[in-house]
Amino acid sequence: MERLLRVEEVSKNFAGIQAVSGLSVSLEKGRIAGLIGPNGAGKTTLFNLITGFHAVTSGRIFYREADITGLPPYRIAGRGIARSFQDLRLYTKMTVLENCLVAQPGQAGEKLRNVYFRPGWVRRRDRECHQRAMEHLAYVGLQEQADRRAEDLAYGEQKLLAIARLLATEADLLLLDEPTSGLDRGSLSDMIQMIKGLVGQGKTICVIEHNLDVVRAVSDWVVFMDQGKALASGEPEAVLADRSLAEIYFGA
Repeated sequence: MERLLRVEEVSKNFAGIQAVSGLSVSLEKGRIAGLIGPNGAGKTTLFNLITGFHAVTSGRIFYREADITGLPPYRIAGRGIARSFQDLRLYTKMTVLENCLVAQPGQAGEKLRNVYFRPGWVRRRDRECHQRAMEHLAYVGLQEQADRRAEDLAYGEQKLLAIARLLATEADLLLLDEPTSGLDRGSLSDMIQMIKGLVGQGKTICVIEHNLDVVRAVSDWVVFMDQGKALASGEPEAVLADRSLAEIYFGA
């Protein structure tokens, strides 16, 4: 299968603390990879390195075989990588629809010359953006909530809105940081189906997840991290059945 992302011998040092140490992993196109390990293993730091929020100390990162090491976040996003955050980072005072609209790249009205000299074209493009945003909201089941403020949504609904915003970016690689944390059983089931369905939309997924039942349900492949290193990778059942890894994970 085609490798979409390749991380080669990447390390990250924070004032003498080695958060990621010589890590090498790759993600294959059209698959869902689970990233697991105890707290402090370096999982979110890895996401930050891939997306340019932190600079690597050493090593290289490749996306579609192009070196993206050191690029700023907006350029990496423009290449087709998007991520969610544990704290969601929604525009809480804006509506659900507006949150989805602002995530769409390359909107016609962003350039003043289009507004002044091509107003008809801008209006048409705005209608297209609105339609796409509603399609993304429909996918996550929030189309009926489009005019509500994001802050008025239940927490599970806010998590779904975060997924809709990722879809709006049109990125091919989605990095999900604990998308099911804090969800009740019903919302958890919805999120699992949502994540699995993204592959059918041509997406490749890497998900940080502490709920091992979710890992089993969604992942084709699992990478186990500890102390900034990848200790094991493989099919979910094989990795999760490893006693030595379980002792590290649960502190037994």
